[in-house]
Amino acid sequence: MRTLDQLVALYYREVSKIYFSIFTLAMTFIQPLMWVIFFGSSLSGLPKAFLEEFFHTSNYLTFLIPGELSVSSISMGMMASMSLVQDKRLGYLKRVMVAPTRKYVIFLAKVLGGATRGLIQVPVILVAGWLMGARFYVNAYLFLWLIALYLVSMGFSSIYFMFNVSSSDWQRPGLVANLITFPLMFSSTALFPKTFFPSWLQLISDVNPLTYLAELGRDAMISNTFDPLYFAALLAFSLVMLALGTIITELKLTPD
Repeated sequence: MRTLDQLVALYYREVSKIYFSIFTLAMTFIQPLMWVIFFGSSLSGLPKAFLEEFFHTSNYLTFLIPGELSVSSISMGMMASMSLVQDKRLGYLKRVMVAPTRKYVIFLAKVLGGATRGLIQVPVILVAGWLMGARFYVNAYLFLWLIALYLVSMGFSSIYFMFNVSSSDWQRPGLVANLITFPLMFSSTALFPKTFFPSWLQLISDVNPLTYLAELGRDAMISNTFDPLYFAALLAFSLVMLALGTIITELKLTPD
């Protein structure tokens, strides 16, 4: 029970950081909103017949929102590793580990906190998209997609954490996140359908977890369908990353 109490306390600390900083909370919403407003409007002039043929919807914004939420959820996972670096530099991690607290508990609290940051964007973006003209189903499949969104965010939070577990360089988490997020975003169907890609990029897209996540969201929101194979693949990805993250944390995490 003590381990669970430690996990809950550390997780609460991670989540509360979001609400104690007005700037952080505002930026959590502003960045994805800018994507929806500016990038979502950039293709609004495309002919409806073209959109329906290639995007399977008459409104590009409807196509974009599941992809943008998918990208935002994995990029927000960077906060897990940034929080770790901050705790090292302030000496907080040393006090926690002296308590004593198991390393994997620290890892799970950071990862859960990072994934939660990504999930709180969802209602704001959905409402903003609806006000701008996007139309989508609200159903049980959407709820299952939100679960997948949280799981994948945990998986990527684990990846970012693994890359930064032995570092106290405050610049490193952002650099690592950009190095991972941008190639994944542009090699997935988050922004455009796969039919627009050259053959070599289509092969990458086929194994890109961001593609699976974006398509699962579109199935729920646009087609009112659900692909259990996509969900199973994303669940497996998240579990593998969590397992690897736990192992690497136990081996490499130090308070300095």
